[in-house]
Amino acid sequence: MEPPTVLTTIAAGVGTLTLNRPEAMNAITVGLATELEQGLRQLAHQVDVIVLRGAGGNFCVGGDFHELERLRAQGTDAMAGLFEQFGRATALIAELPVPVIAAVEGYAMAGGFELMQASDIVIVADEAKIADNHANFGQIPGGGGSQRLPRLAGRQRALAHILTGDRIRGPEAVAWGLAYRSVPAAELDADVQRLAAQLAGKSRVALARSKQLVYDGLAGSLDAGLELERAAVVAHIDGDDGGAGIVSFTSNKGA
Repeated sequence: MEPPTVLTTIAAGVGTLTLNRPEAMNAITVGLATELEQGLRQLAHQVDVIVLRGAGGNFCVGGDFHELERLRAQGTDAMAGLFEQFGRATALIAELPVPVIAAVEGYAMAGGFELMQASDIVIVADEAKIADNHANFGQIPGGGGSQRLPRLAGRQRALAHILTGDRIRGPEAVAWGLAYRSVPAAELDADVQRLAAQLAGKSRVALARSKQLVYDGLAGSLDAGLELERAAVVAHIDGDDGGAGIVSFTSNKGA
């Protein structure tokens, strides 16, 4: 029996999904993409925060070329299935009611970089090797990079990066708006654990509504987003979670 390509662990309200193909630097197959989507869906109902990481010291090097060769021999529909399945997994992250943190170390290339882009929050090792390197192999992005990267880093940086395939490191990823923090590799696990614990201790409802507002707002105009926010904040304060937060704040201040 083949071992799972995505491992799931749960501790203290935090679920971790580990891409588990270390011998292939966690390259993406149809099976891995399927298990990733399933793991995200399942954990969203069990935990308050999800962490994505890779086994063996690397995040993910992108699509498995052996898998692509096999699917190419089967025809267009078979190839499309890989990209559709991976696309479903990455798109799902924005829809989940919990924050998804990517812990990025080692190589994060092509599809791995695209998975990083799709995550809500990224903590990256200073020494990580990050790139959309599709062009270096005569390929083009297929996991969302041509669309997400310009929205995160701007057209100029995104297009230059996609066309050159140049690598960047953790500090550059932060400067480009692709990561929240960059830390030495030896500190990555502890920093991710601290952030996950911090988020897990907050109101699940408040975090879910804030996350939804950000993604919904980015999909429309500023005016439409502001209207969404005004309606959401009134509904939230009128509800149990928002009301409890106000009572707690005023009580503590008075004490």
